[in-house]
Amino acid sequence: MEKKNVFTRILAVSGIVLVWFPILAPILFMLASLIRSGVFRFDYLMPAELFPFALAGGLILLWAALRAKTWVKLIAWGLGGAVVLLVGSQGLAVVTGLASGATSPTGWAWALVVGALVAFVLALVAVGVGGGLLLRDVFKKEGLGESSL
Repeated sequence: MEKKNVFTRILAVSGIVLVWFPILAPILFMLASLIRSGVFRFDYLMPAELFPFALAGGLILLWAALRAKTWVKLIAWGLGGAVVLLVGSQGLAVVTGLASGATSPTGWAWALVVGALVAFVLALVAVGVGGGLLLRDVFKKEGLGESSL
């Protein structure tokens, strides 16, 4: 690990917060709605709507990973996969007519678009996990071996 200075640590912390925000926000809002009104409401499209936060966080995490020279592949592949899957799910929605409302949200077309959206969220989770591993590494004390953890 090359650079574990304060700037790399700030990058890692801010990146992981931004990456996990689109994933955790719909869960927190669902819990708030359930507690307040007793009604279960879950917006499964919110991670896609909040993707600019995840993209910014992923790029910041990638920068921190490049500085620390660790977990670069996991973060880069996860971020690239998330972008491709989000664009792909939107493209599928347009091509199948789901985006315009010409096709009702049922059947194989809906399952395909939602499946791509689920894969997108899983790619974001992979970036978040990579960020967590990066965070662990940049905050690890120097000189500690595996046996002392």
